[in-house]
Amino acid sequence: MAIQKFEDIVAWQKSQDIAVDIYKCFQNNKDFGFRDQLFRASVSISNNIAEGFDRNSNADFSRFLYYSIASCSEVKSMLYLAERLNYINNEQRILFLDNANEISKIIRGLIKSIN
Repeated sequence: MAIQKFEDIVAWQKSQDIAVDIYKCFQNNKDFGFRDQLFRASVSISNNIAEGFDRNSNADFSRFLYYSIASCSEVKSMLYLAERLNYINNEQRILFLDNANEISKIIRGLIKSIN
């Protein structure tokens, strides 16, 4: 059965979850530039999945899924930096990275299934 709406895509659901978790974790961070960039990157993961899905073309969808992976990589990079800046601890970083890596794997699988 084909996916009928982007809300049914597991990668979209999980990327929404990680964005919410990042917002909650960093909402009181006073490094506004860092925080806002991390927020934008985390939201971009699910937004690119949604936008690509509604382009109604496998080529466009695939391209936007790659954008989502890139945003996920940006989030991961910023999480390493967040730990080095003592904004989060090692356990938080590991948990976030595990979730981000899972999302990337799911998206890569989705790309393979539509190509």
